[in-house]
Amino acid sequence: MPAPHLSAALSDPILDLERCILDAMPSVEHWLRNQWQKHAVPFYCSIDLRNNGFKLAPVDTNLFPGGFNNLNPEFMPLCVQAMLAAVEKICAAARRILLIPESHTRSIYYLENVATLVAIMRHGGSISVSVRCCRRLRRRPRSRVGMGASSRWNRFNARAIALCWTDSTHAPCSLTMTFRQVCRQFCKTSSRYSSPLNAGWAARRKSRHFSAYDNVAREFGGLIGIDPWLINPYFASCGKIDFREKKGEDSVASTVDEILRDIREKYAEYGVKEDPFVIVKADAGTYGMGIMTVKDGAEVRTLNRRQRNKMAVVKEGLQVTEVMVQEGVYTFERVNEAVAEPVIYIW
Repeated sequence: MPAPHLSAALSDPILDLERCILDAMPSVEHWLRNQWQKHAVPFYCSIDLRNNGFKLAPVDTNLFPGGFNNLNPEFMPLCVQAMLAAVEKICAAARRILLIPESHTRSIYYLENVATLVAIMRHGGSISVSVRCCRRLRRRPRSRVGMGASSRWNRFNARAIALCWTDSTHAPCSLTMTFRQVCRQFCKTSSRYSSPLNAGWAARRKSRHFSAYDNVAREFGGLIGIDPWLINPYFASCGKIDFREKKGEDSVASTVDEILRDIREKYAEYGVKEDPFVIVKADAGTYGMGIMTVKDGAEVRTLNRRQRNKMAVVKEGLQVTEVMVQEGVYTFERVNEAVAEPVIYIW
């Protein structure tokens, strides 16, 4: 399958940005190598990109990515190679991997995603994979983790554990004791896991991620001589929100207007004719819940009951008390006349 034709990739501003990066390639490669040495990287993640013809920026990063079933099948060898490298980093001796998916979903697309992820791992040849929902886990001897009660599963002792779900509230009850007991000894035993328990939405915040990315974008922009805004959306966080009780909406509305003013200034600087907009999203959330598009702060104050209820809770009934207001980036990508939003997968 050939790479899709993306019309926005041919516009002049993006070509100028690409040229700046290519001209500075030796410096970029050196900078990236230093970053990989300084910082630990997640086992895998996916990044949602937006390309509006003059700006190419990430708008979300998924630490527990879905959608592996949407990857081009021709990329399977590259996926396998990247997966093996990632497994080697967490446990070079791993030959058995325990993959823990969600236990409560009925989405056929999520299940196809898990099946594709398992296929990628099994294509590694020397790795066997077992998939088990978190409620079926129990502690195994020697601080390993096993599943179920049958003799077949009892013989499977995982030496690497990959989480394929992001918990919105807390560590699942069946995992809490297992991991809290076992993880203390992981550094002393042969078992390793891909992500810590505190990587779930109970502790993780999108605004913290973009605060870190803001520093990266500024450093990278200075390295190649570009405006960091070209690769970085404006954002701000707002706390103590209760959409159902209409509490904190003035703070959100004023933040929306402030970011819109900043965007208009940049649009004027670069001659952009589009109307600016922002995305108001739950600071801790997933699956596209707790999110809305806004073009004026007044829209936040005039939400109807249905809109407020939609913004009030996210997955697993977690109440939204914090939101992030993020610059909206238009996407002008097209594949067969349909809107395309690129997603990059990283092992």
